[in-house]
Amino acid sequence: MAYRPFSTMAPRRGDEERCRTLALRRSGFFILVAVSTFIAGSTFTTILGAQGLSPLAWSIIGTFTFLFGWISFNFWTVIFGFLAEIAGKNDQLDLPRVLQPIAASTRVALIMPVYNEEMARIYSALRATYESLRETGQLDRFDIFILSDSVDSEHVLMEETAWSELCRDVGGFGRIFYRRRKLRIHKKSGNVSDFCRRWGSQYKYMIIFDADSLMEGELLVRMVNVMEARDDIGILQTAPAAMNQTSLVSRLQQFASHVYGPLFFAGLRFWQLDESGYWGHNAIIRVAPFIKYCALPKLSGGAPFGGEILSHDFVEAALMRRAGWGVWLAYELEGSYEELPPNLLEELERDRRWCQGNIQHLRLMFMRGIAFGHRILFLNGNLFYFSSFLWFSLLVLMTAHAVANFLHTTVYFSSERMLFPHWPVQYRALSIQLLMATAALLFIPKILSVVLIAVSPQKRAHFGGLARLALSVLLETLFSTLLAPLRMIFHTWYVVLNLIGQKLTWKPQNRRSNRTSLAEALRAYGPGTVGAMVWGALAYAVNKTLFWWVSVIVVPLLFAVPISVFFSYPSLGRFFRARGLFLTPGEIAPSKVLRRFQELFFQ
Repeated sequence: MAYRPFSTMAPRRGDEERCRTLALRRSGFFILVAVSTFIAGSTFTTILGAQGLSPLAWSIIGTFTFLFGWISFNFWTVIFGFLAEIAGKNDQLDLPRVLQPIAASTRVALIMPVYNEEMARIYSALRATYESLRETGQLDRFDIFILSDSVDSEHVLMEETAWSELCRDVGGFGRIFYRRRKLRIHKKSGNVSDFCRRWGSQYKYMIIFDADSLMEGELLVRMVNVMEARDDIGILQTAPAAMNQTSLVSRLQQFASHVYGPLFFAGLRFWQLDESGYWGHNAIIRVAPFIKYCALPKLSGGAPFGGEILSHDFVEAALMRRAGWGVWLAYELEGSYEELPPNLLEELERDRRWCQGNIQHLRLMFMRGIAFGHRILFLNGNLFYFSSFLWFSLLVLMTAHAVANFLHTTVYFSSERMLFPHWPVQYRALSIQLLMATAALLFIPKILSVVLIAVSPQKRAHFGGLARLALSVLLETLFSTLLAPLRMIFHTWYVVLNLIGQKLTWKPQNRRSNRTSLAEALRAYGPGTVGAMVWGALAYAVNKTLFWWVSVIVVPLLFAVPISVFFSYPSLGRFFRARGLFLTPGEIAPSKVLRRFQELFFQ
């Protein structure tokens, strides 16, 4: 397939203004990131270089500086998002306030690829969405496709039965379709490609659902309105809100996504504009350019950088933008929902798949014609996993450095004729300042998120009031600190497995709330617990100060098994909810489509 580089495309509407806006915003953003990182790296070099800079010390400095740059990137993203939000600017994406009728000639396909999914959930989500769409009066413009890749014959029979019941219950025959592929190739991307080849020419737009997606009918119409008004947009991505979580760990993530997500998304759009990401679901796509430009090639070579493209969504967004079509993140649009993994082990199993797919993107970063914003997204997606690998490496290097200093004999007089000794220099005050600066970059975004909610009485009420919101943020920070080392160890292991070319199997995601058993936790975290015991004992023996630094990692790993089991309890999640903690707008004031879905699914 021949791709046209962006430089050959005709200028798009407002392209000169867009380029100036992007250049100004990105130069300011990345200058601040670079300056923050340089100051932190220089300060750390001064602290660590008091006794001389060995190759080991330079390794520590380089790793720390890179990680601080990653923290700084996320910090300034939130800062610019906060400024954009309080300024009240829509950043060149004009969202209609009133629904407009969709032209009779405009056809929209709502497609849901499935693979051995729970059909009761599929049925409930599609029925709730269908009924919500019917209330808009514009149902005639939409068709729904359930695209199955399931292989188990019993499961296939359940899918066909559920489809038939759905069509019967809503009168959807001739509007809701079921298709099962006999030749399962290229996983979800192949499933979508098969739809495009068979039926894509009949539709102007397609809206992608995951098996855990739910969307408001008004939102679906509004997304089509945006695409009709902006003929330069190829993909419009919503920001799905997490819903229906019961276990403590999943409720923590649900709460965090609602509180911290909007500012981060606002910051992303500030410097991305029409070079945003596509997440593979809860998004609308212009079908014709998607078919023409977004076919995924098979990469030469083997794992981890070659073979079939696994995480297809970011790549499709990059190809769409390379062809001159905008990719926008419409984070303000409400009525888009998704579910999260029910426990930590299920979350890590999902991350295992994503890690394998994202590593391929490091190669695609250098593909000709890819926009700068998508190159950064490819890199950023990998840093989500490589940052864990680097944090782990930094702690190991610091332990090795402390052991080396412990075994090293300090020489106070380097020659017989010296009158005064060489006294070891320590920069305790500078170390404290650097620690405080790092903490500020981590916690200020949380504070600004609370501030943005606090200034709106309606938003405050949707989180249970300001006092409960503040207490929830404090507890979420504490609990997330306990969980971070557990995620770090697994992400580090996934990076190592992928870099040595080990192929990982992709299984259907378990979306049902279930507890982690003691046996499962022991198998998963037992080796890490033993390693943490050895690591903590070594650090305590050689340097008490180092021990307190690594204790933030070691202590949670020592208790990883009970933490994993404890945080998977739905009863514990319900305990906090009953006390008004970790509440979200979907629980305080659920939308009509969400209430209908819950009524159908949980009845």
